[in-house]
Amino acid sequence: MKRIYLPLIKDVRVKLRAGDELLLCGKLYAARDAAHKRFDNALKKNKPLPIDLMNNLIYYCGPTPAAPGAKIGSCGPTTSKRMDSFTPQLLKMGLAGTIGKGRRSPDVIEAVKRYKAVYLVAVGGAGAYLSKRIKEAKIIAYSDLGPEAVYEFYVEDFPVIVAIDAKGRSIFKNIFKNKKA
Repeated sequence: MKRIYLPLIKDVRVKLRAGDELLLCGKLYAARDAAHKRFDNALKKNKPLPIDLMNNLIYYCGPTPAAPGAKIGSCGPTTSKRMDSFTPQLLKMGLAGTIGKGRRSPDVIEAVKRYKAVYLVAVGGAGAYLSKRIKEAKIIAYSDLGPEAVYEFYVEDFPVIVAIDAKGRSIFKNIFKNKKA
């Protein structure tokens, strides 16, 4: 596994290949469907986003409440395709990539290639394990959304796989040979 320190600058992400196993260390953001809708509304009104996209990652997850003494509750990945309509614009604005689970649309794959970004997957069903890799967590925007608020995480050795690399190569093409990934 390759240890990658965040933010994920272009010089690093263009060297990653589909199938690479990574351990992420540093700051990333967590946001799901409702937060992405608010991002979209803000952009339509020419308002700034509550996060800095440049070279950063967004993890599609909605953590459960933390148990006493824990930094965060279970926080496994959610299905990425629900954010597909928002992703190309965010990548265009400098987002380095996203983390989730499942396949992405052709528009997202094309945007990943165009903006030299990456799509990473985390193991679904492993939310309790993944939460142990989050060393700090705080809500930084849209707290009224509860688990769908925007979080800032500091992660240590957070395991992911490069699902779509900056050249558009995809691990899903080998799994679903008769369908576009």
